[in-house]
Amino acid sequence: MEGFDYIKTNLRQLKEEISELAVRHGEEVTLVAVTKSGTDEELLALASLGITDIGENRPQELRRRGELLALSGLTPNLHEIGNLQKNKVRLIIDRVSLIHSLDSLSLAEEIDRRAKGANRCVPVLIEINSAAEANKGGILPSEAEGFLKELRRFSGISVRGLMTMGPVCDNPEDIRPYFRLTAGLYKELKSKYGFAGPGVLSMGMSDSYRVAIEEGSTLVRVGRRLFEKGKEK
Repeated sequence: MEGFDYIKTNLRQLKEEISELAVRHGEEVTLVAVTKSGTDEELLALASLGITDIGENRPQELRRRGELLALSGLTPNLHEIGNLQKNKVRLIIDRVSLIHSLDSLSLAEEIDRRAKGANRCVPVLIEINSAAEANKGGILPSEAEGFLKELRRFSGISVRGLMTMGPVCDNPEDIRPYFRLTAGLYKELKSKYGFAGPGVLSMGMSDSYRVAIEEGSTLVRVGRRLFEKGKEK
């Protein structure tokens, strides 16, 4: 699309950097483009460049933008990456590819119920509150094993792995211990119980994806970096 060269440049540079980091640290890393800061036109431009995974924070926007993409013949995987309320599950259940923020049995029950109604088994990640922050969602690391065992009774849910946000830090290095903790928990649970498929460890955003990949992330969620203007080289 004309007028969106900055997106093409940003995406190329980001994918090159992620690829180099992934090879260096022995992981295959998926890029989820978080599009909440982009316009609909920027979303379409990004998707037309071949991005395979798109993340939205709000269920209403995931549904609306999923329909917009489909009308343009574009069908990337759609990720629900924000806090998900039970009454919004119905909006995304028929089209979401991965829910990143499962953090309660009541939410699991609703996803399971809606998934069965849609004749689906919906992939999810358990959100880990790696810094034990009172104002954030997520399962405490010490409770993750028990929670994973509880989820086994839901046939409409497929647990693919873990996700963490970590605390907000000015210096990305300050978030490293929380990524390392979550990565250790991921390896432990994967070894003891396994995850559906190859396993997913979702850590890292625009300011922290480098540190996240160094600590073992297999999926990074990057948004703002993709839509910055004036970054062309």
